[in-house]
Amino acid sequence: MNYQRITVEPEKMGGVPCIRGLRIPVATVVGLFAEGASESEILADYPDLQSEDLREALRYAAEAVTERQLPLIEPK
Repeated sequence: MNYQRITVEPEKMGGVPCIRGLRIPVATVVGLFAEGASESEILADYPDLQSEDLREALRYAAEAVTERQLPLIEPK
């Protein structure tokens, strides 16, 4: 998949995937959604972000998870 809004720059943020060269990691955006933040809340807290940035961050995270198997604990 081709990402227009996700950048990886070794000299910035240690090379972690960020949004459009900003110092806002994809993991931060995905984590905010996971904690229950809404799109409007995230955009208010990070005014440099745009709605499409959030959607692409989620697509990127979904693609990253399909690339490898994550260990899951089976319920008892």
